[in-house]
Amino acid sequence: MYITIVTLFPEMFEGSLTESILKRAQDQKIVTISFVHIRDFAKDKHKSVDDRPYGGGPGMILRVDVVDEALTHAKSLHPNVTTRSILLDPQGTLYSQQKAKQLSSFEHLILLCGHYEGVDERIRALVDEEISIGDYILTCGEIPAMVLTDSIVRLLPGTLKKEGVTTNESFSGPIPLLEYPQYTTPQTYKGNSVPDVLLSGHHAHIGTWKQKEAQKRTTLRRRDLITEQTDP
Repeated sequence: MYITIVTLFPEMFEGSLTESILKRAQDQKIVTISFVHIRDFAKDKHKSVDDRPYGGGPGMILRVDVVDEALTHAKSLHPNVTTRSILLDPQGTLYSQQKAKQLSSFEHLILLCGHYEGVDERIRALVDEEISIGDYILTCGEIPAMVLTDSIVRLLPGTLKKEGVTTNESFSGPIPLLEYPQYTTPQTYKGNSVPDVLLSGHHAHIGTWKQKEAQKRTTLRRRDLITEQTDP
């Protein structure tokens, strides 16, 4: 997979994309992550990428002409593969594990990071979709781009060492249940012991316990996940 991040601040990604699992995925050529600097496509000597909004209002707005050229360049980097372009924006569709799985099937993802007060409305027509990572406002789209990159790359075959890791976790089943409780050593800690069934070695009983606990935890903590699946 190729991921191209269109951004004003590529240096923000130095830590998040160069450590741990994401670093290994890049070293093993599972994913190639590159950056397109929006300011490289500025029209004046001052490298301006934004301007005041028509009609007045607070803040500055990213210019459509500059962003259009940056996106066109990003698309040209890998022209013969399936590409999906995404604007990271609080007005977008709320991000989910199901969306991460869907996006992991594309060969090339382009992530456009919004900034300042917002983007020129005409920019929305230049991308395939808009995604929000939650109902709150951040200072920039770079953090959501990191979230998408991490959640998608971990789903790519070969990124995680153990098979089945991404199919037996929260939000991953046909009904997106939260994951069941898990334990490791010590067996007893401050009077709190590991459930006996997990020590029994009886795989069928353990599987039943995990399913029941996942359903119980989801009902208590995220009943909305179950309700969404049962609503007509």
